[in-house]
Amino acid sequence: MKNRTLKTLAPIASVAVLVAIALPAQAEDWRGWNIHPDGYPNTMALEEFADAVAEQTEGRVNPRVYNNAVLGDQSDAIEQTRNGALDFANFNMGPMGPIVPETNVFSLPFLFNDVEHMHTVMDGEIGERFADALEDKGLVVLSWFDSGARSIYNTQRPIKTPEDVEGLKIRVMNNDLYVDMIAAMGGNATPMSYGEVYQSLTTGVLDGAENNYPSFESSNHYEATGYYSLTEHLIIPECLCVAKSSWEELSEEDQEIVREVAEEASARQRELWVESSEESRQIVLDYGVEINEVDDKAAFQALMEPMYEEFIANNPGTGELIEEIRATE
Repeated sequence: MKNRTLKTLAPIASVAVLVAIALPAQAEDWRGWNIHPDGYPNTMALEEFADAVAEQTEGRVNPRVYNNAVLGDQSDAIEQTRNGALDFANFNMGPMGPIVPETNVFSLPFLFNDVEHMHTVMDGEIGERFADALEDKGLVVLSWFDSGARSIYNTQRPIKTPEDVEGLKIRVMNNDLYVDMIAAMGGNATPMSYGEVYQSLTTGVLDGAENNYPSFESSNHYEATGYYSLTEHLIIPECLCVAKSSWEELSEEDQEIVREVAEEASARQRELWVESSEESRQIVLDYGVEINEVDDKAAFQALMEPMYEEFIANNPGTGELIEEIRATE
């Protein structure tokens, strides 16, 4: 009986070995965090990134993007990615300061001349230095995304000079520099979660907020405000980052594939951003929002000088960095 059983099992064992050899190595199922909704330029670029990685690694890495911050807010997602609970994400550098203090420099108003200047800085040697600092904290930067220029919108009046901001209750992201920025203009800054802004605008808890065209439109904030003023006070880069632990599990071949796809995703995101910004601008114009240029940005910039002086005094070495950024062509 024993011999018959062994003879019966032998062919089965052989088949099992053959099947095991034929099967590919176990795929890495990557979870990706994204704050933006479907159809947003970042979302489209991230989803194209995920599809291309899965295809080009032949299924060895299978990324999936979770949109609308369903896996937590950005602060939580940063921590989850650092500890490997999430595998990749698109992060704005604004809330990164508590983890990587060097990134606070991006929250200084009017640091970059324009969006193209930001691209030049981040795609060069200075961007590499920031990537190294992020990797030291567990985040591998694959490429840099765009988030446009942030401007002020409100329910009361067009903003043409700093005096027009005086007394307005303006929502800002949770960062002391943004609070100081609005205060320097004479406004009352109110840190608040993004999801609470629409209702606060409609009820008068807020007079306004600040953001880029695609966010202004996709959040429907334009429905609750009448004025969008092109102060373009903040131009903050974003990263496509991978958890260091997830990155180190990849073969060198797959690392090269993932990085190349991420660079393509960055170019695609920037292209989509320009298209989306124009579409969003037209939507809010058609709705009746008044959009105005700010002819004298120097008046706003002059009010920020005390912020710069205090920031440099509290963060030794940043004065030279700020000069490098501004001198980059």
